[in-house]
Amino acid sequence: MDRETRGGGWVYIMADRYRGTMYVGVTSDMPTRVSQYRAGTGSEFCARYGLNRLVWAEHCGSIDAAIAHEKRIKRWRREWKFGLIEKANPDWDDLLNRVLG
Repeated sequence: MDRETRGGGWVYIMADRYRGTMYVGVTSDMPTRVSQYRAGTGSEFCARYGLNRLVWAEHCGSIDAAIAHEKRIKRWRREWKFGLIEKANPDWDDLLNRVLG
């Protein structure tokens, strides 16, 4: 995971628990976006299913690259997403502080 927070965009996965419900998204402002999810205002889907844990994130050099990467990941099978998350975060810990570190 890249720790750079300025410029470009982030592709991320939110979850409610280990191998639970997931949401793949893209943003240019990770701290604000995760704060919105935690306040229940990020998206109806995340609010409905209690997705407030950032379990995976990757910084891309441009927002266009981030959007393209998000679209690819959204088409992946569920097990492939599990593998992506668990390669970097085997315990599905909340990574917001680590990403922004």
